[in-house]
Amino acid sequence: MTAPTGNPSRIEDPLALERQVCFALAVASRTVISVYRPVLEPMGLTHPQYLVMLALWGSEPLSVIDLSRMLDLDPGTLSRLLKRLESADLLRRDRDPADERSLAVVLTEKGRALREKALEVPGTILERLDMDLDELIDLHARLTGVIAAAKQAAAEA
Repeated sequence: MTAPTGNPSRIEDPLALERQVCFALAVASRTVISVYRPVLEPMGLTHPQYLVMLALWGSEPLSVIDLSRMLDLDPGTLSRLLKRLESADLLRRDRDPADERSLAVVLTEKGRALREKALEVPGTILERLDMDLDELIDLHARLTGVIAAAKQAAAEA
């Protein structure tokens, strides 16, 4: 495709949509999450709820503050997720005996049992994406680097 005379080509245009990292990340995020949706639906989880459960399956109890930091979610958004998961009897929010001001999030037996079904999720997603595992591991490392760089840039701004 050629640009009108006098204008830079789309490939050289620094404002071309297809050159924007933010655009590629946004589309990748929406698209990959759409692959998760039908896999998580039978488990009764949305993708954000799945992330909460992953954090808790990895380590519990967690304070709401620690969970918020781990997931990089603001407390208001996290609170709504926790309420829905609590309504589904997957977790409980209890006062931390060591600090009455803090809530500790713990899994219920139903929440712990759901982990067995969730063990199939990574393999199913890998299969549906039809990508090499090493490619995805490399992509994860690169994205983690982008996240760290963006957080550093935001902190300096």
